[in-house]
Amino acid sequence: MVFSKRKMKQFLAFGVTIVLVICLYKSWGSPTNGGPPYGEGFDDEALNDGEMAGRKVFERVLKQTQHDPSKTASSSLVGGNSYNGPSNNVGIPPPDDYDPAHDFRMNELHEAKRQILELQRKIQELEGRIPRKYPDVTFLNYKNRKRILITGGAGFVGSHLVDYLMMQGHEVIVADNFFTGRKRNVEHWLGHENFELIHHDIVNPLFIEVDEIYHLASPASPPHYMYNPVKTIKTNTLGTINVLGLAKRVGAKVLIASTSEVYGDPDVHPQPETYWGHVNPIGPRACYDEGKRVSETLSYAYAKQEKVNVRVARIFNTYGPRMHMNDGRVVSNFIIQALQNQSITIYGSGKQTRSFQYVSDLVDGLVALMANNYTQPVNLGNPVERTIQDFAEIIRDLVGGKSQIIELPAVEDDPQRRKPDISRAKKYINWEPRVPLQEGLMKTVDYFRKELARSNHSQRNIFVPETTEFRNLV
Repeated sequence: MVFSKRKMKQFLAFGVTIVLVICLYKSWGSPTNGGPPYGEGFDDEALNDGEMAGRKVFERVLKQTQHDPSKTASSSLVGGNSYNGPSNNVGIPPPDDYDPAHDFRMNELHEAKRQILELQRKIQELEGRIPRKYPDVTFLNYKNRKRILITGGAGFVGSHLVDYLMMQGHEVIVADNFFTGRKRNVEHWLGHENFELIHHDIVNPLFIEVDEIYHLASPASPPHYMYNPVKTIKTNTLGTINVLGLAKRVGAKVLIASTSEVYGDPDVHPQPETYWGHVNPIGPRACYDEGKRVSETLSYAYAKQEKVNVRVARIFNTYGPRMHMNDGRVVSNFIIQALQNQSITIYGSGKQTRSFQYVSDLVDGLVALMANNYTQPVNLGNPVERTIQDFAEIIRDLVGGKSQIIELPAVEDDPQRRKPDISRAKKYINWEPRVPLQEGLMKTVDYFRKELARSNHSQRNIFVPETTEFRNLV
């Protein structure tokens, strides 16, 4: 028998009420108007249920202590206010203020708690049998439905891409080693017939059948990719080789998520895809910068030699819900500091510039690039350039706090200017950002505010994916 969540809640409330009524009836029904509970003048008919039960408990304990000197009243009673007098061969009577009915009531309360916990366990078991409610996805028949692999699909950008492709009705397989990704980002799809989650490190080969591959696996924030630079390089080299090898074997189309970091600290501004970059190959950021450059090189080597159908997206600064709170990036740092009324820290003078795009715009660009026949690298970013100082002030004013903006020493090899030339994206895939900065920041601030208020695992902060129809109307 399948219960709705509403009926289950009513069932739980009814059960708890019954248990509490029994406890209260037995506990509050006993008068406390003086007089010795036992001895001369003991009136059985005047006792309520609690006192009668208490009398029986005490008589049983007294008989046990008289029969077996090793047993005392305290060893026979459970609960508070137990009598802890020494035992002897004749038994020790309880003190004058001893109330066995109180012990009985305490036992009843403990039993009520146990029954409530058992009831909750049964409710959870019943909930597990109820089919989960998923967002309404578009139905595609087997001719139009694709099997799509997303490496790093439990991460920030990957989880939003999962939402988009699931809403379109495709079968989505996520492979993630959860270094920076989290199951919580995709938990609303767990159990869906079109969704599969694989705990897998793409540094090791993966053997599955797919039609398309989005290769997003790699830590993308400086603290994360500099934490283990060797692993970062392996993910972007060996991991890319494994993805391209899989695409070769099954004839899948593959999109490689590159980065604006391939341009390094650029001498050309804004940065077109034809710019070769200005990168320090042995600096602290080289594990990520050069790793992505090699990833691009591998992609086009496989395309030329093995005829693999590749796409390369150079992603600029992106923000939105599900960003890692400790990723060390500008948006998450500023929002967390502002929400906690801490000082907003800027590394350097604050005059360095960045271009920020909302995550849904990036997802639209990735999907458009995958569907297009254009094979050269494409910049995906917001061409509106802002200084870090201006961005910090915008977030502080949006949150409404009184955080002070302070400057810290500059980070080594930190690019001073960053702005994409998206002419190629406009021309070949008909894409440009659409979400205004204020709108995107409001959604992101709201997400982080809920995350900071969360105190246990049961408090969910699911960012409900927008329908395809709604995104098309924006």
